[in-house]
Amino acid sequence: MLHPNYYVEKAKQDAVLERKNIKSQDYNGVYDRYEYPVLTREHIPLSWKYDLDTATNPFFMERLGVNAVFNSGAIELNGKFYLVARIEGNDRKSFFGVAESDNPIDGFKFFDYPILLDDTCKEETNVYDMRLTQHEDGWIYGVFCSESKDTKNKDLSSAVAAAGIVRTKDLKKWERLPNLKTLRSPQQRNVVIHPEFVNGKYAFYTRPMDDFIDTGSGGGIGFGLCADITNPVVDEEIITSARKYHTITEAKNGAGAVPIKTPRGWIHIAHGVRNTAAGLRYVIYAFATDLKDPSKVIAEPSGMMIGPRGWERCGDVSNVVFTNGAIARANGDVYIYYASSDTRLHAASTTIEKLMDYVFNTPKDPLRSVECVAQRCDMIKKNLEILSKEK
Repeated sequence: MLHPNYYVEKAKQDAVLERKNIKSQDYNGVYDRYEYPVLTREHIPLSWKYDLDTATNPFFMERLGVNAVFNSGAIELNGKFYLVARIEGNDRKSFFGVAESDNPIDGFKFFDYPILLDDTCKEETNVYDMRLTQHEDGWIYGVFCSESKDTKNKDLSSAVAAAGIVRTKDLKKWERLPNLKTLRSPQQRNVVIHPEFVNGKYAFYTRPMDDFIDTGSGGGIGFGLCADITNPVVDEEIITSARKYHTITEAKNGAGAVPIKTPRGWIHIAHGVRNTAAGLRYVIYAFATDLKDPSKVIAEPSGMMIGPRGWERCGDVSNVVFTNGAIARANGDVYIYYASSDTRLHAASTTIEKLMDYVFNTPKDPLRSVECVAQRCDMIKKNLEILSKEK
């Protein structure tokens, strides 16, 4: 028999699911933030957490609890919006769930079941952070981190990261492909498939790493080609957006959402990481690559585009924003989905036109304080001249 407490909890959840999102007052001209997250642990179906049967769960306890819902791939299909979110259980194991809505900023509801991946990688312990690519070959690809225990290291927390790959046509049936092999990089995370063939091959944005956490000799976001997606091997990785000293990418950086094609170039929305006294700080930044040669960076505005604000700073891993999904609509609207502090998922809205203006017209980082101040003084001087004419 259905437990009567189900209706109490369902009413609470319905209030969250039916809540309309509104733009926040935060302004910078580049994008709009929203007051409420688009996905949280409160969005998880009750049937995923509770045994609803009174006989076997008389106190209506969570049997399989969920700790957080965050880092999500995103795609628009047939006029609807889909998020493939990372869901972390109370047991620390992450998995993927597909949430659907008629609009991009609220009303997301999960499918009846989470994604059950083909168990083809027996050493795999954890999976997370799927990037979705609608490829010109007709498939939707999902690339995610496949984490396994590092059996060569006695440290119990030591792990190995690889790029897992799945593909689908409908977000319901998923085919598992072999993990990506990068012959010159021992580990990979934050891998994205480019949406178009490059020189007749599949193109990957990679993140060369020496270690599960530390990038080591990895110089930034890589780019490599693969002839056969069913046997994905990348021999050579060219660095696109490079790590730089005393910048937002000093510790590491990684590809985020699938690149957005614009008349002036491919716009990339990525993450950068720096060390602080309080630990690693993750922010979101943007850059552009050439339309014909997507490994060639042609614009990279200074600093971060999105950083954690207010209560976004608080969560399981504080002072972090991270993206692995964005939707660019045919009408020019763009929705960037970003998580805060490894706990919840937000949306930011902008347009192709605004992104092009931001990426191509924002000055690049001159990399030295004195030059940064001179750069700012030039803008101030121009502005004071404009203001003086208004008096």
